[in-house]
Amino acid sequence: MLVVLGVVVLLLAVELSLFWRSPEYVSIDFHAYAAAARVGEQSGWAHIYDQGLVKATESQLVPHQSTLRFISPPPVAWLAAVLTPLPYWLAYGVWAALMFSSLALAFAWSTTYRGLTRLVAVGVAIVPWWVLHALYVGQVVPLVAASVLIAWRLLREDRDVAAGIVLSLVVLKPQAAAVAPLALLAAGRYRAFAAWVAAAATVAGASLLTLGPHGLAEYRNSFDLLPASSSDVTLGAAFGLTGTGLVLSGALIVCAALVTARRMRSDPGIVIGLGVLASLLATPYLYENDLCVLGVAGWILWQERPTPFWRASLLAIWILAATHLVITGVGASTLRQWPLLELALFVALVATAWFGLLDRPPAATAAAFTGEADPSKP
Repeated sequence: MLVVLGVVVLLLAVELSLFWRSPEYVSIDFHAYAAAARVGEQSGWAHIYDQGLVKATESQLVPHQSTLRFISPPPVAWLAAVLTPLPYWLAYGVWAALMFSSLALAFAWSTTYRGLTRLVAVGVAIVPWWVLHALYVGQVVPLVAASVLIAWRLLREDRDVAAGIVLSLVVLKPQAAAVAPLALLAAGRYRAFAAWVAAAATVAGASLLTLGPHGLAEYRNSFDLLPASSSDVTLGAAFGLTGTGLVLSGALIVCAALVTARRMRSDPGIVIGLGVLASLLATPYLYENDLCVLGVAGWILWQERPTPFWRASLLAIWILAATHLVITGVGASTLRQWPLLELALFVALVATAWFGLLDRPPAATAAAFTGEADPSKP
């Protein structure tokens, strides 16, 4: 176990050194969040999608850093506003620390492992390059990934309302896991879905009130000129799909996920995994760090399906993810092939669910998560 922990530390150190060689991108996403928050506080929240104001504010915050358009949902700017009283680089450090701790603690809380094994497992889970990349640029997606993990545990404990409320954090990054709540609906977890709808609708309503018609129009216009790199790790980019082909492939994947979720309705972990994978495959807009939720899907499958096939498949994907930066470097073109791995994982999950190759292992009880004795056993 200590050997594995040593390998984890070594890989993380190598990844950090590689990112350190590209300092121009440090905090670039948080830079946009913080600028939008400043615009909201100084000029009104209806103007957070005025890209001219955002760009000017970014230049004031960090004059020599590249600017980035703010196109995240309004709640992301609200969260960043909490840190605006702090000096910029301190605010970024606090943000990155909060994102990291939320994801690491969610991994630790959701697993059945205990003691040193839990520590090593969490370390293994954060090694894949997408986690450090998200922290490096100051992304909000680790918080979304953490919400999926927490919702999974709550569902296993039949705390559906709490699970739905927690899962509403998906609104911070909808393209990363938007199909997961729909998969819960298909699986008959109606209380969880209703709680998600109520929480998400509350956030959406508050967003509309703060933006107003003018801000909403600017928000829509912000999507007109998306950077070409916004589709680099999508299925459409991997297969060269556009237009109707892109829409049809996405619809087919979502339908397959929902129908399979209905079939696997007794297993909330598989249902959420299907929803997450379908979200990643169906979206036309995705960045490398959004794959944090792919790591979450793999973590859930590792726990839910401790069979040789799934353990070997997930281990192979982890090895590729853990060594990717070391072998290919930051920004390598091979990133465009990652959706093929996601697609293979999704197809395998759907096929085995329908053809009976995924025999459910003995169900884990709530006691397995809490460490308490199972009263059903002598």
